[in-house]
Amino acid sequence: MDLQELITLSRYYGANPDYVVAGGGNTSLKDGSTLFIKGSGAALSDITADGFVRMDRGKLALIWEKTYPQNAEDREAAVLADMMAAKMPGEEQKRPSVETLLHDMLPFTLVVHTHPALVNGLTCSAGGEDEARNLFGEKALWIPETNPGYTLSWAVKKAMDAHTRRSGAPATIILLQNHGVFVGADTAGGIRDLYRYIMDTLGSKITRQPDFSGKTPQYGPSAEAAAILGDPEGTGSIRQKVVFERNREIAALVEDITAFYPVSSAFTPDHIVYSGSSPLFIDLGGKGDMAYLIREAWKGQVEKTGRPPKIVALRGIGVFGIGPSEKAARLALELFTDTIKVAVYAQAFGGPRFMAAEKQDFINNWEVERYRSGISGVTNKEE
Repeated sequence: MDLQELITLSRYYGANPDYVVAGGGNTSLKDGSTLFIKGSGAALSDITADGFVRMDRGKLALIWEKTYPQNAEDREAAVLADMMAAKMPGEEQKRPSVETLLHDMLPFTLVVHTHPALVNGLTCSAGGEDEARNLFGEKALWIPETNPGYTLSWAVKKAMDAHTRRSGAPATIILLQNHGVFVGADTAGGIRDLYRYIMDTLGSKITRQPDFSGKTPQYGPSAEAAAILGDPEGTGSIRQKVVFERNREIAALVEDITAFYPVSSAFTPDHIVYSGSSPLFIDLGGKGDMAYLIREAWKGQVEKTGRPPKIVALRGIGVFGIGPSEKAARLALELFTDTIKVAVYAQAFGGPRFMAAEKQDFINNWEVERYRSGISGVTNKEE
């Protein structure tokens, strides 16, 4: 199998929004002692050979034998340094996926990791683990919510070793709670068959599809709010870009704070990176000065979370994506739309389950995700 097959497979899933949103996910190919792994910042939808990093599998294997610091930040930094040192000559300017170790330890020629909203309806649900067992049995491995990086790689390794001893074969499907799915096979056809099986199985259980019809164009109150949110600090100098969205699904969610609850936090790391972990819901109450009320709510949110919101919902009006560029603002709305899909699909599996607060804090402060969002152009320059 050559690299072109991996490129074709990567583009197939990367260009399909049912599997990949905002450039998320990663893929890999093992060729003897070399691992080809998607580089950080490369988009699967149009990836070329240059988008992959060639890794020395012998050097990666040595990482499992090392002892790293107990402190999470120091540990991840040390592991990253060792992963960077495991790159093959000529790859010095590239940065391998943070999930490189996980890809390398899986006993399959090809590995494709994505974050489909349909799959995350299961992995981000209250009854996800039990439902996964009922639906997939020994074909799938369920991994409880775990911080990405080295910690996740170890969790999967231990669980996979136990699964193989128990069942006599490795699991070809790995469901990561509040994250996504890994699929492994030795052929591209095997990957496609597994994903088709996963999506068909879950699709048969979904009770409702989100209704994004009835899109409403920006009107008086939303235009005024967008102007205010473009300058949320009231400095008189507009620095933020704002994109508005309203449709039937969003209209139902912004009826009141209770209706908004299913999308009021983050489901996965990607949602945090692009649309934030704490969307701001504002009830204007039909009275008072809009600018004052929005800016006071904004100020309170920043004081509470330590960061400005990327999504603002106004009761009865709609949702706004906010960022330092139009691309960032649209990405925020794109990932918030994905959040809506996950929340709707999760209804079939016991209702939504957000990431734990400490897991959200880890992502918000993790150097790898700051790097990823930075190269994606979704952060302010000073960040």
